[in-house]
Amino acid sequence: MPPRRRAAAPRQLPPLVFLLLCGLVSGLLAGCTAPAPASAPAPGDTARTAHTDGTADRDVRAAVAAWARQPPAQLAGIPLEGWAYEVTGVRRDGARATATAELRYRLAGHDTAAAGSAREVRLGLAGGQWRVTGDAPAPGAPPQLWDQGPVAVVRGAHSLVLGTGQDGPTLSAIAAEADRAVPAVNAAWPRPWAGRVVVLVPGSVDAMAALLGRPAAEYRGMAAVTTGSVGGGPAPADRIVVNPQGYAELTAEGRAVVLTHETTHVATRSATTATTPLWLSEGFADWAAYRGTDPAPERAAPALGRAVRAGRPPAQLPRNEDFAFGADPEALSRAYEGAWLACRLVARRWGDAALVDLYARAGREQLPAALREALGTDGAALTEAWRQALRADLGSGTPAAQGARPRGAGP
Repeated sequence: MPPRRRAAAPRQLPPLVFLLLCGLVSGLLAGCTAPAPASAPAPGDTARTAHTDGTADRDVRAAVAAWARQPPAQLAGIPLEGWAYEVTGVRRDGARATATAELRYRLAGHDTAAAGSAREVRLGLAGGQWRVTGDAPAPGAPPQLWDQGPVAVVRGAHSLVLGTGQDGPTLSAIAAEADRAVPAVNAAWPRPWAGRVVVLVPGSVDAMAALLGRPAAEYRGMAAVTTGSVGGGPAPADRIVVNPQGYAELTAEGRAVVLTHETTHVATRSATTATTPLWLSEGFADWAAYRGTDPAPERAAPALGRAVRAGRPPAQLPRNEDFAFGADPEALSRAYEGAWLACRLVARRWGDAALVDLYARAGREQLPAALREALGTDGAALTEAWRQALRADLGSGTPAAQGARPRGAGP
């Protein structure tokens, strides 16, 4: 599924967080399972060359296998396990060779299955032996965080934060916020999930975009995105990826909203499928993020409030295409705000448990059946109730200050 986004919030009540669905297409969100770091082989990690082409290829593979027996020393602080390179091809040019490979690894205590990353391993022939001289992402493949520089590691009670180009206090503060987000999500989503999150903090928005394999322009102003596969059971390698510049612009309240929203996407991943409408998945994540404070709609939904007061209320619940990348920022804000207010309405009228049940059912069956079984209503009736609530909540009163809401991206 595609990543979802959330924009940076103004220095006031944080706007609803949009999260980038990191299950974009496999190639797109392969960014989370990006390539491994370049490293030099340890002495003796070589294989003797032979005189036939077939034997030479076999020796190249053996050299890579020997070199890749364990993670490089510079990654010692990261809780890696299951580290392995599977060579899928060998190209030789005289005394040089390139092995294409798939790196597989897990973050111990966090990943339920191995993450993958396409790599190219470079080798040279010296003294009759193939030796690894470098390792980099395969052409077109996103890098791993450690490809971008030394990685600092902060372990929280419910979180693991990995950062490059960031100071210790910054990463510790993010870990503390993630640790607060997990209990908040547990209260909103009382169903089984891992109960912990992995947060990646690259050095810049450009580095963030590289990790996700997308243009940097798509992430400017966003605070965070969530990556991972959607549906079919727990995702093996969910990651929350923070834009350090966008995140730094948020108020303390905005940061809490962003990380709780993103963590909600991680928690609900296994219940989210292609049948889950985006208004429900994004609205539920914002509902979970705002649940403890329940801000006034006119403050937390400024874009939608402007439209309602101008006599342009939406005629229907936000469509999936309304959350598309590159959409008009004002229209995108209205979609997220409308989704939050729809979930807020469901929770207030039918109860929190009914909203959770609706979410779970919507991932297993078509929305009309989920609405009927969870709420005893249909789409037309819910839409009309939502439109009435918009007019009641946003149709009068003091217009909210203008400005973008904190944004991020989710499953």
